Parts: sequence; structure tokens; C-alpha cells
Amino acid sequence: MDDRDLKAYREAGRIASGVKAWSRTLVKEGAGVLGIADKIESRIKEEGGGIAFPVNVCINDIAAHYAPSFQDRGIIQKEDVVTIDIGVHINGFIADTAYTLDLSGNYGRMLEANELALKNAISLIKPGTSVSDIGEIVQKTITDAGYKPIENLTGHEVKQYDLHAGLSIPNIRAPYDRELEEGMVIAIEPFATNGYGRVIESKKAEIFSFLEEKPTRMREARILLKEIEPIKEFPFAERWFAEKMNPLRMSLALRTLVAEKILEAHPVLHEKEKGIVSQFEQTVIVTGEGCEVTTE
Repeated sequence: MDDRDLKAYREAGRIASGVKAWSRTLVKEGAGVLGIADKIESRIKEEGGGIAFPVNVCINDIAAHYAPSFQDRGIIQKEDVVTIDIGVHINGFIADTAYTLDLSGNYGRMLEANELALKNAISLIKPGTSVSDIGEIVQKTITDAGYKPIENLTGHEVKQYDLHAGLSIPNIRAPYDRELEEGMVIAIEPFATNGYGRVIESKKAEIFSFLEEKPTRMREARILLKEIEPIKEFPFAERWFAEKMNPLRMSLALRTLVAEKILEAHPVLHEKEKGIVSQFEQTVIVTGEGCEVTTE
């Protein structure tokens, strides 16, 4: 990794860290989910960053991929457990970070175990560390506290303009033994739950990503593809283009593009048994002796 790339990773991490800390003030009873996401995304841009993926505002049993729609009326309740997942990039170099707040006051032990699992995982990171060993320490930390890790969600390697760059970082001991290498950038993201320990897809999807160029006959689909062209390297939210097209035509265009495998939909993921879910995440650079956390 050259100095220019390293500088960009660090700047993305600095912005993500600052926005993460600031965003905690937004998560409170009575706050609108749409307003939270819009304000965080605006703040990222104000700080000079690009949005690496739509801000996720996940509540209670929802684990990932909840980006509000343009007319979302969801409101934070006093008993909610809320996770905010933020992605920032500088010239395609990514910082990915997340935290959970327990407004109910009932899940403090679970959140503490989840944070400790992240800390313990990061303590192992250095060249030659097996990703299976990382998964094992996450699993042990969370299960020792009486909870379960989400076994079918993982951390991931990131590269320039590539949010999920190939290497997965499991949250349980995995049957594969890939090792970390110096210069890798990885997002470590343990999830904890009091439920079954797996997520399943819902029918709802508000996040999409570009797959490949193909011709499409639908006029609205061609218009939408032109709109997403400047940001097609990263996932986008349907609501970002709500003012560009009639909502019904937008929905039809998206379904068409997904069916034609030009776009990929990312459905909302929720805990299989409706268990409460928490998540804590940091992005780290693997160094010669250990790692550098860019999103602290």
C-alpha cells in the first residue's frame, strides 16, 4: 500500500469516526428513522467524504440492510435497540463502522459482550492470523456471556471501490483457514443476539448495487441507470432518486433491472427468531506487527 492510499484510508476513517460519534445524539425516542439517515449522510458529505453505502438504521431484530424509504415513517421508541452502520470513502478507499445503542436499558450485558468480542478480535489481528481464530474468539466471547453470535453474517476485506473484496471474517469458528496479510484492510463486525443466531431475508429491499452493463428495453430503467452512473461503484438507496422519477415507475424499473441481473437487491436481514440484535464494527489496516484501527 502506498502513502497516498494509506492517507485516503485514514481520512475516510477519521470522517467515519467523527460522524459516528456525532450521530449518537440523533438516536433518541421520537426521532424519525428517515431523518437520522438523511442527517448522517449529509454530515458525511459536509466533512468531505463520499457515502460508501446507504446509512443503515436497524432496530431490534433487524440486523442489516435497513435503509429508510423516501416516505419512511418509522419512529424510534423508548424500548428500542438501535444500530447505526456507516460507510465513508475517500477516492474509493473505505471506512466501515457501526455501533448499537440500547434505549430500553435491558440489553447492556449483550452490548458489553459484543463490544468485548470486537476488542478481542482486533487484539489478534496481525499477519499470519487465521480468520477462523478470529471467528473463534468472537464466538467464545459472546457465548460465554450467554448470547449467540450471528453465524451467517461476517466481516469482510475492503479494497478501493470494493466494499466486500473477497476475504470474509467469520463470527464463529469457520472450517477454512485463510490468513491475514500485511496491507490488508478489513472490517471486523461481530453481531450478538438473544435469539437463534442466524438472519434471514425479508421481502423488503431499499438498497441496490450495480452488477454489469447490459441493454434494457425499459425506458425508465435506462433513465435510472444514467442517474446512478456517477456512483455505481457503491451500493445506493432507492430514496436517493425519489425526486427523479414517479415512485411506481421507480419500483418497476428497479424490479426490471434486478430481474435482468443489471442490479442486485440487498434485502433487509432480520434475526430468525426475532431476537434482539447488536453490532459493533471497526475498520483496520493489517500492519507488520499488528493493526491500525482507522475508525476509532
